[in-house]
Amino acid sequence: MQRLAAKRLISSKPAVSIIRCTGSHNLLTSPANSGDIRDPQTLCRTLETCKLSMNFQAVLQTHTRAIVFGYGTYPSVIASLLSTYVCCDSLYLARRLLDQISVRDFHIVTLNLVIESLMTKGECDIAKKVFHSMHVRDIVTWNSMVGGYVKNGQFEEAFRLFQKMLSSNIEPDKFTFASIISGCARLGALDRALWVYGLMIEKRIELNAILISAVIDMYSKCGRIQTAKDIFESVPRNDVCIWNAMINGLAIHGFGLDAILVFSKMEVENIFPDYITFIGLLTACSHCGLVEEGQKYFDLMTSRYSIQPRLEHYGAMVDLFSRAGLLDEAYLMVEAMPMEPDNVIWRTILSACRIHKKPKLGEAAIENISHPKSGDYVLLSNMYCSLKRWNSAERVREMMKKSRVRKLRAKSWFEIGGVIHQFKSGDRSHPETEALYKVLEGLIQRTRLEGFTPATELVMMDVSEEEKEGNLFHHCEKLALAYGILKTSPGTEVRVSSNLRICHDCHCWMKMVSKLLSRVVIVRDRIRFHRFEGGFCSCADYW
Repeated sequence: MQRLAAKRLISSKPAVSIIRCTGSHNLLTSPANSGDIRDPQTLCRTLETCKLSMNFQAVLQTHTRAIVFGYGTYPSVIASLLSTYVCCDSLYLARRLLDQISVRDFHIVTLNLVIESLMTKGECDIAKKVFHSMHVRDIVTWNSMVGGYVKNGQFEEAFRLFQKMLSSNIEPDKFTFASIISGCARLGALDRALWVYGLMIEKRIELNAILISAVIDMYSKCGRIQTAKDIFESVPRNDVCIWNAMINGLAIHGFGLDAILVFSKMEVENIFPDYITFIGLLTACSHCGLVEEGQKYFDLMTSRYSIQPRLEHYGAMVDLFSRAGLLDEAYLMVEAMPMEPDNVIWRTILSACRIHKKPKLGEAAIENISHPKSGDYVLLSNMYCSLKRWNSAERVREMMKKSRVRKLRAKSWFEIGGVIHQFKSGDRSHPETEALYKVLEGLIQRTRLEGFTPATELVMMDVSEEEKEGNLFHHCEKLALAYGILKTSPGTEVRVSSNLRICHDCHCWMKMVSKLLSRVVIVRDRIRFHRFEGGFCSCADYW
């Protein structure tokens, strides 16, 4: 059936119609460099080059070659052509390609592969158009879309499609749940996580090792580490991925000693660790300042288990030393690496230089970061601010402006009743803004009366102290917390998630709020969890 579809496509020659509408007839008769075409992979690589160069004529020429050499029906080639036409702002031709390749002529397997290829390229909108144009969809079609949305960080779209799937006559399977559980974990949406897990049990989905580890990971990343531990203790643990999920979950909550204990049990039960196990262990040690233990497990990896350290392991060790203020040891680890350190490693050192006030090493670190991002410049600027080197900080900000580098906007969110409420710093777009700010101002006044002083040292010096404090009090984490307090009952815990690392000011303020209100506040930032209770944080101010 797929061969018949290919014959129909070649006989209809959609590329001919597309090229004719551009007036480029000569491309059909003599495709240049045709000898270079060896396989579909080469065609796809050529199209990727066309995207970078925005060479529209080369795109048309490559499309022609695909037809001439019989690759016009390959899913990866179709996906690459659609993606490239969109990238080159040729939306009309992308639509024509979709229209002219009649979906009814293609086997569903081919179209599923097209969707998968588009999602891999991050072309969610085009994949959505292919999905909606399909007359027949199977479980693989739905899974490709749901899983693709999750992998591309479009969690709301994934949940919407999942709910639409439930209302259709397609029953979700273990692959569907693996994707949607991953979406809950990455979003940190506990209400949705509880609903999805309950639905999975209701539908009697068989829990294999992959699903069990996904559930443990989900509850860990949604702030329910005890639930994750209970599930871990109640299931067969004969697969290393289950142990890895538990160790990583304990690591992001700052339970380093518990993670080490789980590893000890793993050895007793004769489960052979893999490289992921040691990434989790080293991360757990890093978050708790367990330097000696971290060095021990780094050495144990090769001496006992013959696992060669990868870039991630060296990165975890650099992080371990950097957080502990052992920057000389961190730099020696970088020099000892058998591979080139990546941007993440240099960024780790730069961040530590800001905390421990080591400007020379910080400057060396940013010089080694290829194509620095906004966060790198902000770290450098903050390092100068902490040293009161205002001119240097201003130069960094001016450099960002000239290079048109935009600072990544901080975002925080709070979930209630399965609905995600998102906030940006200084945000006034929420429907309940007035009530939200009233709660926030009340909290600010109470914390000030208790002696809280905003940490203004990292705010740029070209505004007044009052303006600096105003900027800090309207950070997105504080807005999300205030909204959570507004919408929840006294005594219940409030869970907030953020896309960036929590700042020192918000961290100190939330400790005081937890004490004043006698409430547990849980914040999941980009690095780890912080549980504020009674004026203290679970990280022990080590983050």
